[in-house]
Amino acid sequence: MTAATVVLEAIFEADMPAEQHGYRPNLSAHTAVKEINRLINWGHTRIIDGDLADYFGSIPHDELLTSVARRVSDRHMLHLIKMWLEAPVEEDDGRGGKRRTTTAKDTGRGVPQGAPISPLLANLYMRRFVLGWKKRGLETRLGAKIVSYADDLVICCKGSAEQAMTEMRRLMEQLKLTINEIKTHIRELPQEQFDFLGYSFGRYYSPKTGRAHLCQQPSKKSVQRMIGEIREATDRKTTWQGAEGVVKQLNRKLTGWANYFSLGPVNKAYRTIDCYTAPRLRRWLCKKHKVDGAGTTRFPYEYLYDTLGLVKLQPKAHSLSRAKT
Repeated sequence: MTAATVVLEAIFEADMPAEQHGYRPNLSAHTAVKEINRLINWGHTRIIDGDLADYFGSIPHDELLTSVARRVSDRHMLHLIKMWLEAPVEEDDGRGGKRRTTTAKDTGRGVPQGAPISPLLANLYMRRFVLGWKKRGLETRLGAKIVSYADDLVICCKGSAEQAMTEMRRLMEQLKLTINEIKTHIRELPQEQFDFLGYSFGRYYSPKTGRAHLCQQPSKKSVQRMIGEIREATDRKTTWQGAEGVVKQLNRKLTGWANYFSLGPVNKAYRTIDCYTAPRLRRWLCKKHKVDGAGTTRFPYEYLYDTLGLVKLQPKAHSLSRAKT
């Protein structure tokens, strides 16, 4: 399947729309975030924050295979893709055994979860929506620009977001896809904000100048999710581990998180995580070594950062800020 995916990617990448950023060469979640930032600062401030219900599990096979067949004429390859789409799935039966389900074949919908070819097929079907949007003249008439990453989708509008929402519903219905109405919203910047790919987009006041501008920054949910991971890594039940191993695990998490959340004003988010991580690690050390009290004398910041080598995020924020100036 992997070899076929490589061949098919080369075929379809040639005319994949620039609006689609997921699972593509030289594009990423970061390029999607940067594009939204560009659009909102060019006046596309009426936002449709879209969500599709079970997108990967609801892509119709017949329409998807039609899209594939427009560029792939080899009937053996088409048959192979159809077999992948209809392959049974092995699941836990809840009693320690396994059971096979044929939901995809029975319903004629869905791409295989976790398969190498699934992101490509999902992009290929989403391409129908992007091209249909442009063909109907909605991008020009409503100033409505699409930015998508796999099944995550926003439409940044200069014109009526309500009209764009109506058109989106109509087009998704034609594509036999279902909009999650509970999670799909219209947001008006700068009065409101919205989250996309872990970032919050909205009004930000510079702490230096006090001036407001529109940008992205790590969302509160993303910060809280990271704090939850730190809490779990330093739980009481992990005190059997060595301090060096726990710090190494924390550093991997912190560095990976900071590498992704490196766009926009990040200092506040980094400071929040730093202010949680060091005291949490100190508390863990106190439990491990049965030290009473806060442990600030036995385990001062110098010990945490210099001796154990705990990563501190705020200096990274300062270096990012200098790199942007």
